[in-house]
Amino acid sequence: MPQHDLIHFEDMSPGTEYPLGPKHVRTDEVIAFASEYDPQPMHLDTEAGKASILGGLAASGWHSCAMMMRMMCDSYMLRTAAEGAPGLDYVKWTRPVLVDDVLSGETRVVERRASKSRPGIGIVHLRHELRNQRGETVLVSENPVMVRLRTPQEG
Repeated sequence: MPQHDLIHFEDMSPGTEYPLGPKHVRTDEVIAFASEYDPQPMHLDTEAGKASILGGLAASGWHSCAMMMRMMCDSYMLRTAAEGAPGLDYVKWTRPVLVDDVLSGETRVVERRASKSRPGIGIVHLRHELRNQRGETVLVSENPVMVRLRTPQEG
């Protein structure tokens, strides 16, 4: 993608929103992710999931984060002059993500500032929310992202 078509720091004003999803949660994906990264019974077996407090075969919270990351990439991240993130402020899994849920939501720019230590880079603070098909919030997360300035002298 040409540099001038990328979303830069200057484009990410507080209040800017990017849509996430929809993403259909499939049985095979839940089991594959859990088998590799979080092999707890409620993420691997339908009956174990039903017997748990989750009420069904449920995606791992980390799988929910991975699905959110993919939705972010599909929506805006791959079109952004991002230089990575220094970490997460927090992530909360507020409801189980069950097989056959359809996830959607948004990323919202909360605030931004020029980096004091890295000229030409801005820090954009993002809030992400995912909901299921019933409108129930299933995941909330916030984190800073480092984004290049289009015109560094304006930082």
